Amino acid sequence: KNIQTDDGSFTVSDVPSGSYVLEISSPTYRFQPVRVDITTTGKMRACVVNYIKTSEVIRLPYPLQMRCVGLHSYFIPRETWGWSDFLNPMVLMMVLPLLIILLLPKVFNPSDPEMRQEMEQSMNMLNSNQELPDVSELMTKFFSPPKSHGKTGGGVRGHRGGAPAFSL
Repeated sequence: KNIQTDDGSFTVSDVPSGSYVLEISSPTYRFQPVRVDITTTGKMRACVVNYIKTSEVIRLPYPLQMRCVGLHSYFIPRETWGWSDFLNPMVLMMVLPLLIILLLPKVFNPSDPEMRQEMEQSMNMLNSNQELPDVSELMTKFFSPPKSHGKTGGGVRGHRGGAPAFSL
């Protein structure tokens, strides 16, 4: 029978020989587990449980005093904003074109006569090539239904009646 005293201490009696791990479960505080070895002659030895270096033995004095190691942290703190967030590809795809739109007119000054002459020459080169098909014409031809070259027998064009006229 184990009874806890007012100062928080307690005694465990009539424990058979063997090796035991003493752990304190608390929802708010963390405690380090302690291994207690009891021999057949009744001698007791307490050591800190070390899961990383199992060969390392750190003895603890009697009576055992379990000290709080820290508080449990059940939640991950929210990430804060940082400058490295600008390296996100979605942000780069939004910011770089905006910078180009804002900075390109400053770099190329249209009031400069040499620059204006170069721009007019490049525009004239593009407009002088009339053999190149227009993109809108290509798309219209590609998506429009094919034209039938045969004569249809029936006056579908000027038909004004109740039932629609079809020709096969």
